[in-house]
Amino acid sequence: MASEVDVSSDWFEALIGGAKAPLGEALTIVERGGPPARALLNRLHPRSGNAHIIGITGPPGSGKSTLVNELAIHFANLGRRVGVVAVDPSSPFTGGAVLGDRIRMRRASAHEGVFIRSAASRGFLGGLARTTHDFVRVFDAVGYDPVIVETVGIGQSEVDIWQVAHTPVVVEAPGLGDSIQALKAGVLEIAAIYCINKGDLPGADAKRRYLRELSARARDHAPDWKIPVVTTIADQGQGIGELASAIEDHARHLRETDRLHALEHERAIAEIRACLQAFFVDAPLAKARSSGALRRLADAVAAREMNAADAATAMTHQPSSDDFAAEGNA
Repeated sequence: MASEVDVSSDWFEALIGGAKAPLGEALTIVERGGPPARALLNRLHPRSGNAHIIGITGPPGSGKSTLVNELAIHFANLGRRVGVVAVDPSSPFTGGAVLGDRIRMRRASAHEGVFIRSAASRGFLGGLARTTHDFVRVFDAVGYDPVIVETVGIGQSEVDIWQVAHTPVVVEAPGLGDSIQALKAGVLEIAAIYCINKGDLPGADAKRRYLRELSARARDHAPDWKIPVVTTIADQGQGIGELASAIEDHARHLRETDRLHALEHERAIAEIRACLQAFFVDAPLAKARSSGALRRLADAVAAREMNAADAATAMTHQPSSDDFAAEGNA
């Protein structure tokens, strides 16, 4: 693996040429973070901004992974290179992805035109991983288009996908809970496309009627766009072409209006927010954990010797481990 980022190196040239081996290495560099990741992303950033980002979100059991599998193959069969970021739940023991992309998307992962990478959510709310923005940036910069982001599937809290994707696709399936509750939770409100997967199951017609009624209502964040309702049976490959066409129609709509510029601005703000969280939350926590200070602070808070706000303040000031210990014993 390249230890330094050098735009003149054979490794970097192979990376921007789309070779899979350096792409996998680049994603690993980004996932590990630190100065090498920053240097690599700085080199790649000016090359990005060309890919269409598709977000696939929805409740567990809706068949998102099967749908992504078929959608990726569809685009790849058209001669396009497709990147997939599959956000998985994190193991509470290792912090790594639990489900694993190759298990869920075996057909797509075997296709020459598809590259799939899992990203552990590591407890990050909103259904996304902290590395999602950076993984998308890498795929985009090296010529993968579209890039599909599949959220973790934790239920109705996955609204952050609109901050990453140009075209959020909300996947529903017949019989999966109360649609009114889903609407209240906000997931249906962020959609550019509604997809009813498992459309051969009982209740599909009722789900379709409800979503069509919903799509007819005016939505502030998508003016002049009527949200299509597409029915698929992903495990049989049915409806995938129609879904892909709806995605292309939305991409065209964004290009022909000022919405694409507005989306890029919103995505930039979301990336900045993610970086702030990494710099001022993740980094102090990692430092305190490695030094043992986090354990001591947690013990002090649990023993009611200090409160959580003071513990957090202590970590953001980044004192030495001795200072942590002294403050915990105060």
